[in-house]
Amino acid sequence: MPKFASVADRDAVEREGPWDSQPRAQTIYQFLTAARDAHGARPAVSFQLLSDPKAPAQTLTWTALHDRVTQAANLFRSLGVKEGDTVAYLLPNCLETAVVLLAGSTAGIVNPINPLLEPENIAAILRETKAKVLVTLKSFPKTDVAQKAAEAVRHAPEVRTVLEVDLNRYLTGAKSWIVPAIRPKNPVLHKADVKDFNAECDRQPKRLAFADATTDRVAAYFHTGGTTGMPKVAQHKYSGMIYNGWLGGRLLFDKNDVLICPLPLFHVFAAYPILMSCVASGAHMVMPTPAGYRGEGVFDNFWKLIERWQVSFLITVPTALAALMQRPVNADVSSLKTAISGSAPLPIELYNRFEKATGVQIAEGYGLTEATCLVSCNPVDGLKKVGSVGIPLPYTHVRILLKNGGGMMRECAVDEVGEICIANPGVFEGSTYTEPDKNHDLFAEGRFLRTGDLGRLDADGYLWITGRAKDLIIRGGHNIDPAEIEEAMMRHPAVAFVGAIGQPDSFAGELPCAYVELVAGAVITADELMDHAKTHIHERAAIPKHVEILAELPKTAVGKTFKPDLRKRAIARVYDAALAEAGLNAHVVQVMEDRKRGLVAQIATRGPVDEAALVHRLGEFTVPWDWAK
Repeated sequence: MPKFASVADRDAVEREGPWDSQPRAQTIYQFLTAARDAHGARPAVSFQLLSDPKAPAQTLTWTALHDRVTQAANLFRSLGVKEGDTVAYLLPNCLETAVVLLAGSTAGIVNPINPLLEPENIAAILRETKAKVLVTLKSFPKTDVAQKAAEAVRHAPEVRTVLEVDLNRYLTGAKSWIVPAIRPKNPVLHKADVKDFNAECDRQPKRLAFADATTDRVAAYFHTGGTTGMPKVAQHKYSGMIYNGWLGGRLLFDKNDVLICPLPLFHVFAAYPILMSCVASGAHMVMPTPAGYRGEGVFDNFWKLIERWQVSFLITVPTALAALMQRPVNADVSSLKTAISGSAPLPIELYNRFEKATGVQIAEGYGLTEATCLVSCNPVDGLKKVGSVGIPLPYTHVRILLKNGGGMMRECAVDEVGEICIANPGVFEGSTYTEPDKNHDLFAEGRFLRTGDLGRLDADGYLWITGRAKDLIIRGGHNIDPAEIEEAMMRHPAVAFVGAIGQPDSFAGELPCAYVELVAGAVITADELMDHAKTHIHERAAIPKHVEILAELPKTAVGKTFKPDLRKRAIARVYDAALAEAGLNAHVVQVMEDRKRGLVAQIATRGPVDEAALVHRLGEFTVPWDWAK
């Protein structure tokens, strides 16, 4: 088992020589071939369609995975995909998803897309990446992925071929013949050819029919998770993808480990620290249900799934941990050695609850799509500073920088909060995003990626994240870190999650407000939470103007609070109140995202209205508005 216990262990790796001198594969196909050669008959990837711990499952060995990736890569090339061309996939988790990720990056550039997006967003990503091929689901009960794909392709004319994956092949018995009878209709309104993915792969040879790449190149496009609005598309090179896997194989996993992956393979956290780490180490990746944590019955059966597969590493996010901690540990989980949490800050209360229930300490880490994921992690075998995101990983240089009065960046002192800026093999200097304009002012000193995250490095070299630079609440020129509000309100035992944002204010520009999701079964009022806030938030300016309890906070697929939705809710509430107070017969129909203007309120009238008075009243706020069409 690799050992990662301290800064000294990290530094020892770096003393072996620079990253370029580390022995490693140069392409994804070389990477996978090395895993096949070392671990051929061992299990590589397993998938079960249903969450029952006794449900049927299918497994690919490393040899079988290598064969299928080879066939799929050959298929993509036969469909006209070259090195600079894009293979997109709109898929939930299944064996084919892992195959397409590896094969798409071998034949061309793979572009995973979140199936939870709306068709217009999916189409926009397909157009941005100029995808030629889309791999998606064949129409299947209880999912609209196939329907979304068909509509998106109608608005993405460069997609020439749609390859469908039929999940029915994972069913057995009566269910397998019932599905064709109840399969939802999916009228095809686009002009792309539609083919069966597995049938087409079966026709391809199990040896690569084209020359593999000889140099480093862009091999993946990942769109951002979107906690700050419209998704952007980040470019990943072979070197960054392999670096993330190399880290897992060097510091975390070996061939005897079993990693359960209930996170979606359209997200970097699952694609790289999990799948690529398995390729590097020979570990076994298990995917429970197409929807992972969101799958029916997954939380109720999760501990039994760990027992079934003898899982040693749990990859998770705080929202999933909160749900798991509301269920008893009803299985033998003694195989579990550690859990790694990412994507959002981990409340200390969740850390303590999990350790008490399982005996396992969570190692919190940090990564981002723009850096091909991994940046830092608490050492799995050493001191875990709860609330920090651990030690910067080998060959990752983290700096905390702030702009000085002259507009230049200066280095922050120990424990001084500034913007987290990073350089590592996963950072594509100067070309992080596909849109050149998005790369403007993205790099400090031309090299260090400006993450947009605020944080600090302590005296021991541990990294702490305090918030998002864009999330700062600016109240009359005074900066308020939303983390201060969120941490204080999380101390209340009835609170499961908090999202603090700035709501529009005609005087101060913004005032802090907080949206709260309660622990299941908890009963408390917004007024009581406000009293708690006043007691526990020491900075008077940071006390929320408004506290609201929601049944569930809006979240991304990997558990981050989706603050744009909270901002939209706050804008509509504040503007409606302002219009009513002014006696104006109008209201907010919706709040929309505009690429250039940000969030824009759409206003409609309910009858005659004094337009001049309305323009004057809403003009007191900084959030723009338009008349609804």
